[in-house]
Amino acid sequence: MSKGYSSFSEFYGFYLGQHRNRTCRRLHFFGTSLSIGFIVLAVKAANPWWLLASVVCGYAFAWVGHFFFEKNRPATFRNPFYSFAGDWVMYKDILVGRIPF
Repeated sequence: MSKGYSSFSEFYGFYLGQHRNRTCRRLHFFGTSLSIGFIVLAVKAANPWWLLASVVCGYAFAWVGHFFFEKNRPATFRNPFYSFAGDWVMYKDILVGRIPF
């Protein structure tokens, strides 16, 4: 059953709890980094197909991390918008050293 969250900050605590495994976090980080590269490529090449590659790549790496390393269900299935935002906030938190890589 889906739990409703009254704010993103409330959700983010849950989200981080779903990313305790270091390999899962690393796969998220790698997939998001590649997604950023594909977005840049889409703009430079003026080819929107790279945007599709960005989405597929980002989710593929994240879901491998969840299914094979974290052994849980991605938050995307229950809270797609908060989960998408959580990916980017966690990415930033890893970049600035708030969360261990």
